[in-house]
Amino acid sequence: MTSMGQPYGIQAMLKDGHKHLSGLEEAVVKNLEACKQLSQITRTSLGPNGMNKMVINHLERLYVTSDTSTIVTELEVAHPAANLVVMAAKAQEAEIGDGTNLVVSLAGELLDHAGTLLREGLHTTEIAEGYEKASVKALEVLENLIIPGTEKIDMFDAAMVAERMKGSVASKQYGLEDILCPLIAKACIEVCPENPKNFGVDNVRVAKLQGGGIADSHVVKGLVLKRNVENSITSASGAKVAVFSQGVDLASTDTKGTVLLKSAEELEGYSRSEEDRMEQIIKDIAETGAKVIVSGSAVSDMALHFCTRYNLMVIRIQSKFEMRRLCKATGAIAMPKLQTPKPDELGFVKSLHVSEIGGTPCLLLEQDDSIGQISTVVIRGSTENMMDDIERAIDDGVNAFRTLTRDSRCVPGGGGSEIEMARQLQEFGRKEKGLEQYAIAKFAEALEVVPRTLAENSGHNATDAVGALYTAHAAGQTKDGLDVTTGGTKDLTTEGIYDLYSTKYWAMRLAVDAVVTVLRVDQIIMAKMAGGPKPPSGPGDED
Repeated sequence: MTSMGQPYGIQAMLKDGHKHLSGLEEAVVKNLEACKQLSQITRTSLGPNGMNKMVINHLERLYVTSDTSTIVTELEVAHPAANLVVMAAKAQEAEIGDGTNLVVSLAGELLDHAGTLLREGLHTTEIAEGYEKASVKALEVLENLIIPGTEKIDMFDAAMVAERMKGSVASKQYGLEDILCPLIAKACIEVCPENPKNFGVDNVRVAKLQGGGIADSHVVKGLVLKRNVENSITSASGAKVAVFSQGVDLASTDTKGTVLLKSAEELEGYSRSEEDRMEQIIKDIAETGAKVIVSGSAVSDMALHFCTRYNLMVIRIQSKFEMRRLCKATGAIAMPKLQTPKPDELGFVKSLHVSEIGGTPCLLLEQDDSIGQISTVVIRGSTENMMDDIERAIDDGVNAFRTLTRDSRCVPGGGGSEIEMARQLQEFGRKEKGLEQYAIAKFAEALEVVPRTLAENSGHNATDAVGALYTAHAAGQTKDGLDVTTGGTKDLTTEGIYDLYSTKYWAMRLAVDAVVTVLRVDQIIMAKMAGGPKPPSGPGDED
């Protein structure tokens, strides 16, 4: 028999301060509601006319973007069930680099319909099994929707590649895809190895330079760094490059000692020996054929003097990431201390010069095709926020290029694929026996979220648009999608707008996996939070 006030049950097992939610109302329904709220935040950003979100993160940095991956990352979602959907979106971003909004929107819609089924008396297991069965059938239908002729692609044909990535870029920067896609295709092809499957997205860099307009953007085969040189030598061509990660200064050696000087002659002699030693080191570097010195830290005035005397360009790069990219672009090896480099430690640059772009001094490092697999897209624009958003669109385009190297198959865009999957799933559900047929019907209904949201974001009547698409697909026009300009149906493949099969495939799989995981949760147990008492959050809490 327990005494008064003695905890029992789960309270006795866990520490004070824990939270325990269980049962249909407390755990399952609250999980569905949290995921639905997350989906509603990002859904209006879907498609070419998607709305921007203004997100201010914990460091008070402002983001104005329609990129779902950025939104869900910067929101720092705390709810454990909604976090499962966020993790699915991040997995999509890592695997494909695009389609994160589809994952979140579809997951939210599926869970919203699951709530309806729960209220009608279905068990979560029946809903989960129905959804899994529906997803298998939907992926079969998706495979049959692959447009013939898209299985093969010449990854070195810039026009063909630009056309395939148009749908991905237009969904972020509608109206600018005809400017951006050729730039992205050119940048990717310049660094694409002989075997395109070995393409790395990190080899395409972006430099944002304020001023001018988007039409002034261009591609540089090499690296563009927003910095000036340290001395008066501003250009070098056909030059060898020596890179020192710890700076160009005698004081930056590993050992430091104290020198006791007794007279002015000793001081003068010591200073002269320092100068002679520095001159000898710089002279030895110049004699290796190097014309450029890159320092990862401070460059002393004495070192600058001798570098200028021996016609060596001096560049200071404090970012280790930029230093790594420069080494990759030139083929140089970063040396940890100031010493004479060996021939295999030196890099090479075809042309390196300072150029002023939009009032910003920049170092333009240009290379031959044989050296340095890095290219840079130089973005011009009026504001930092605008250029940040264009950078995200370029990132999507580069990821689309990587996806095309693995699987170039395409499916109809504009919600056409989703409507055809929904139409065939409805027929499939009617033939099923048992309670799972209701979940399959709701899965088909959830797929309508894509064309419905595209229509809403474009200012058209969503019900009319979805009805028109169903009518067109029932008549056999399975390539038809929503024309966001008119609100009617149209075969968008005639305009070169496709959706990548891999994007849809992985988005469907990840969304369903997250939904089934959330549905199978019936209890939430949160341990006591670490740390002491929290500080007051506002003026009203200071009583």
